Amino acid sequence: MHATAPTVVLLPTYNEAQNLERMLDAIHQQLPDGHVLVIDDSSPDGTGLLADRVAAQQPWVHVAHRPAKRGLGVAYRFGYAWALEHGYARVLQMDCDFSHDPKDLPKLEAVLDTYPAVVGSRRVAGGGTVGWPWYRNLVSSAGSFYARRVLGSPVRDLTSGFKGFRAEALRKLPLERLRTDGFGFQIEVTSFLVALGIPVHEMPIQFSDRAAGKSKMTTAIFIEGMWKVWDVRRQVRALERDHKVCTG
Repeated sequence: MHATAPTVVLLPTYNEAQNLERMLDAIHQQLPDGHVLVIDDSSPDGTGLLADRVAAQQPWVHVAHRPAKRGLGVAYRFGYAWALEHGYARVLQMDCDFSHDPKDLPKLEAVLDTYPAVVGSRRVAGGGTVGWPWYRNLVSSAGSFYARRVLGSPVRDLTSGFKGFRAEALRKLPLERLRTDGFGFQIEVTSFLVALGIPVHEMPIQFSDRAAGKSKMTTAIFIEGMWKVWDVRRQVRALERDHKVCTG
């Protein structure tokens, strides 16, 4: 089965009924020739059923239902494989809560004309956050700095979930070796790209706090993500060794 559009946006959801229809409309306004894959984790608020209703009327909307809430990493690994199987040339990913501005999607997509992978970054010139208290910015900045130091990464915003890939870059990712399911997945996938020598461009974005619905980020999830950095480091070192052996 082949894509009828060059670009697909992966949109994982869990209890996003308040945001989903507005987000789908906003994505379509910005990428009228693109498709969206909603990956719903059996949301008890009916997000999946709402997505089905929209998809029944809009051929550019696709829906994948997963039997339980299994983590962001599991959702994205499924989405990457699905996008490659269906022949999309470019794969974008974003949150459904409007913390990532849909107006940035055309810019994210355009960067892929030059780079094989792009990260929407709060940590480069022109990037930042909107509506965050100072302490949240401090914790986020410290977390990014910590992850960069542990991993030795050139990417400044390792925790960003606003990303884009050319299909050929995703095909190089060993999806079976991506093991992090939660918050740390964003760190893991970007670190794998760097380890494989795939250039990752950081595009400045403004990250806004969600206006509707409940945030999935908790202190416990953040701490788990920071602890997982050391596991990611072990995986990245193994991937680098294997990559050197394969490339000779």
